[in-house]
Amino acid sequence: MDVLIVGAGIVGLAAGRAMALRGHTVIVAEEADAFGTGVSSRSSEVIHAGMYYPTGSLRARHCVEGARRLYEFCRTHGVPHRACGKLIVAADDGEAEAIAGIRARGDANGVPGLELLDADQARRLEPNLACRLALHSPRTGIVDSHALMLAVLGEIEEWGGALALRTPVERLVHEGGQWQATIGGVEPDTMAFDAVVNAAGFGAPALAARTEGYPEQAVPRLRIAKGNYFGCLGKPAFGRLIYPAPRVDGGLGTHLTLDLNGRVRFGPDVEWVDAPDYRVDVGRAEAFYGAIRRYWPGLPDGALFPDYAGLRPKLSGPGEPARDFRVDGPGEHGLPGLVHLFGIESPGLTSSLSLAEEVADRLEG
Repeated sequence: MDVLIVGAGIVGLAAGRAMALRGHTVIVAEEADAFGTGVSSRSSEVIHAGMYYPTGSLRARHCVEGARRLYEFCRTHGVPHRACGKLIVAADDGEAEAIAGIRARGDANGVPGLELLDADQARRLEPNLACRLALHSPRTGIVDSHALMLAVLGEIEEWGGALALRTPVERLVHEGGQWQATIGGVEPDTMAFDAVVNAAGFGAPALAARTEGYPEQAVPRLRIAKGNYFGCLGKPAFGRLIYPAPRVDGGLGTHLTLDLNGRVRFGPDVEWVDAPDYRVDVGRAEAFYGAIRRYWPGLPDGALFPDYAGLRPKLSGPGEPARDFRVDGPGEHGLPGLVHLFGIESPGLTSSLSLAEEVADRLEG
């Protein structure tokens, strides 16, 4: 098959790799002038283990399997990564009960190595930590997301595929047994493909709406959740990721993450916005100090500084239950050779290599 992948973030690249490895001819079309400049470029770069997500959901299944595939891919392709581990911490009895529930869900999801720790056990791992109870996830890690995408793209090209930059896909029409893709940009054209994967992130619903024959009522309303991050001055006080008990506003709380150089950053929070905006308001630091000091009372005054912001393409809005990934293939919409991917936010990076196999199965099925 000649396959068009729309979107060169980690999920689109992974789908392109999966199809290329199965012997198909792959073109990855990206409207920007580089790969991975959207959602994939501004994440926490965390390899999630999969204990948060409802058992049986796409998120749970692809996160657990995706983490296994991701560690193996990084090991065999020289992608910088580290299984540094994570502690999910409870500050009171109510949060302790919630964390016990996360552990049970993680066990049901097949997450390896989860262990509940009391306060003393947790402090033996992280002396600067304050908590009532902690859940240790030794298989949570961090990865260089740009190096990961570069390695995945390298395999696409090795197997004969190509990346086409500054190539917006404006319309899809199924005609004569193939998908006719209207290409915009400086050299407009129409090209024919046997199959199309819409992995355009924030642009995925708009492209679905411009797909002839795709049910209008099936196009989801996308909500944009902005996550602000603050950096921290001084020597790192922790060697593992620290997450508070999850919040009810669409996020996992203001957590502590590390990059591969040991640099500490805090976030993301959740700020609902109507349009992409990557500015970090220094005034949000006050709320960060309060949230962080629940598990790190020793955070010095003046240590935080605005770092960066990321955006998530969410299918649920403020006060609404979190929704699962949507993988709409021929079985859902009745159109041959077409998969639309909606709401692929966290843990999209972790899930990408597993999710790509499902996309490939649906196109070949």
